[in-house]
Amino acid sequence: MIRRRLPWALLAVLVLAQICYPLTAGTARARLTVATVVLGYLLSVGHALLSRGPRTAAALVAVATGGGFAVEAVGVATGVPFGSYDYSGELGPRLAGVPLVIPLAWTWMAWPAWLAAVRLTTPRGAPTDRATAAAGPPDRGTGRLAVRRVALATVGLATWDLFLDPQMVAEGYWRWRDATPALPGLPGVPVSNYLGWLLFAVLLMVALRPLAGPAAATAGADAPMVALYLWTYASSVLAHAVFLDLPVSALWGAAGMGLTAVPLAVTLLRAPRRPDGRPRPRSREIDAVA
Repeated sequence: MIRRRLPWALLAVLVLAQICYPLTAGTARARLTVATVVLGYLLSVGHALLSRGPRTAAALVAVATGGGFAVEAVGVATGVPFGSYDYSGELGPRLAGVPLVIPLAWTWMAWPAWLAAVRLTTPRGAPTDRATAAAGPPDRGTGRLAVRRVALATVGLATWDLFLDPQMVAEGYWRWRDATPALPGLPGVPVSNYLGWLLFAVLLMVALRPLAGPAAATAGADAPMVALYLWTYASSVLAHAVFLDLPVSALWGAAGMGLTAVPLAVTLLRAPRRPDGRPRPRSREIDAVA
């Protein structure tokens, strides 16, 4: 019962915090930003622990949190791979120039981006029931499926920054020393930043893939993370377009993150359903388990 309800409860609190974001300003908004990231981090790591076990949760923390801090520390010190930038003091304590909340943000979205890619690349007829899929082998395969999964997860994570960076720069949480060249309509953030995100997201997903638990999606257990990914996409488009006065980043983010979010939404809408509304397993063997 706790395994099912806790991720949904954390997601509900996270959604509430994000709804409150446009209603705040100044120090209150900065504190709410930090609180939101911490909630997202607890949600993602907690879900990994409850659905895949301590090994996967530890791997997520090591790869996404540890790797996120390392790449940010290198970025602040050298300008590689994102470009030269500095953080303000509004996001809380810093280590090596990096607010401690920043690596948590990498982890927060890395896990739902990975699970979105898993859902999109789980072959038709493969187990999606929790008990069946959870007993399956880790994702150690090679070939086109593995490449497609890593590519989708990479795009799913990296394109989130089309929303994140313009919003955080507008709030003054960090600034670029040289923001040229920039994407059309998005001054203040250099193209090198998005390329750096893409590079690190590839490395992160390649490292996470063999450690992330079962290769198949578990439809019921992963539903909170899929909902988090789609909520992040839809709410970001709405917030940027309507509440934050950032219409151009709304368009860029809608197009970029939509490469993963839109097919994911279509896949879910097309999934067969039980009479109670839950996804129906896609094979007779799974029906026996369910």
